[in-house]
This record gives sequence, structure tokens and C-alpha cells, in this order.
Amino acid sequence: MQAKILNELRSIERQFQVKIVYACESGSRAWGFPSQTSDYDVRFIYAHPSDWYLSIFEKRDVIEMPLDKVLDINGWDFRKMLRLLYKGNTPLQEWLCSPIVYRTSDTVMSAVTDLAYKAFRPESACHHYLSMAKKKTLQIQSGTEAPVKAYLYALRPLLCCRWIIANQTQPPMRIDDLLAKYLPRGELRLAIDHLLEIRQRGDETDRIALMPVLDEFLNAELKELSQRIPPNPPRAEMQTFDEVFREVVMNGSV
Repeated sequence: MQAKILNELRSIERQFQVKIVYACESGSRAWGFPSQTSDYDVRFIYAHPSDWYLSIFEKRDVIEMPLDKVLDINGWDFRKMLRLLYKGNTPLQEWLCSPIVYRTSDTVMSAVTDLAYKAFRPESACHHYLSMAKKKTLQIQSGTEAPVKAYLYALRPLLCCRWIIANQTQPPMRIDDLLAKYLPRGELRLAIDHLLEIRQRGDETDRIALMPVLDEFLNAELKELSQRIPPNPPRAEMQTFDEVFREVVMNGSV
């Protein structure tokens, strides 16, 4: 599959005449709990030749490839990425710390990683993760059983919020790292490990009877963490983002 993904990235570069400077896995595979039937969610950042940006007209700044049963691949233009990073876009912050990287330009991405650290918005990120957790928790509590993935999609964002409150930085993507930090042992951890085992040997449609010990935890965490959201600091200087854009795109670093 990695060879197929790399070949697809090369094909995109030829078709759209761009340079991909970063490509990674997002979603359940990067989070550490794919099922046997999980697709590959590949996200990438690309740049055009400098002349492409010298226009009075707005141009399409997203590349989205046709979906198939296995591969979901799309990317953002470098300028669009910097704009979203400046605003503290949480999915983008996750891409940049993905544990599964398919392509990267160290020269370019070292500057982007530094910007990501400066641009992190703890309040905005907490709201993003709490919204995800609340949506999935409501889905879980709507019946007598729930999708296995719903439990994990509710749990991980809450652990991310715990990390943000404690560290004021983007949390690690893998659920194992978060569990080791906040739920290393005990009855709840055993229940979560059981869920992970079911998920990893099953498929996207697997369901399980409601788990009271986990339901209680999710509800308690939602209530507590919602009251502890840290404020956003002042935004990073816009000039630093312009400087990275000029260095990478206008000065030919790509």
C-alpha cells in the first residue's frame, strides 16, 4: 500500500504540475486504531511554481482525488496551509505531527513545524476536540449498543484535551501515547484495551453493548474538561508566515 500511495503522489505531481512537500496519514491509522477494513486517509501539502501565485485571480487551492474503497487522498496548497496554520486549524496541526509520514522535505517542513508550535491555539483546539467527543458520546447514548469506533472517536479527543490543558501544546496523535499518560492501568483501561482489540481484528461496522464504566468516564470528562479550557494566547506574528511563504515559494526552495 505504501508503494501505491507513493506512486499516486508522484502521479499527482505530474498531473497538476506541483511539488508535494509533505504527505502523511491521518484518521484512524495515524490515531492507532484502524480496523481490518479502514481506508487510508492520505493528506498532503503541495506548492506550485512561483509564477502560479502571481495572479490577480483566486485559483483552486485544494487537490481532491476520486475516492475508492481503500484510498482517500487530498491536499492543500502551501499558501492555504499557512493561512489555516495561522488561524490554528486543529486538523492541520494533527497532520504535522502524524506518526506515519509518506513524503517530506526536511528543509521546508522544519520551518513549518516551528510555525505550528508558535501558532498553536489551546482554546480553539479544546473546543474542536470537545465537539468531536460530544457528538460521538451522543451517538453512543442513543441506543443499547454502539459502534466500537464511536467509543474510540469519543475517547481520544477527551485525552487530547487533557494533554492540552496540561501542556499547552498539540497532543500526540496515537491513542497509545495518550493512554499511557492518563490511563495506564485499572478497570477502565482494561475496558479500553478490550475495545481496541475488537476494533483491530474487526471492521468498520462492529458494534458493542454499552459499557457503563466507559460511559461514566466520557460524561464526567466532558463536564470537567469543558470547565477547564485554557485561553488562546496572542496570535503569532503574521510576518513570520509571510517570510516562510516567500522563502519556500517565491525564492525557489521548492
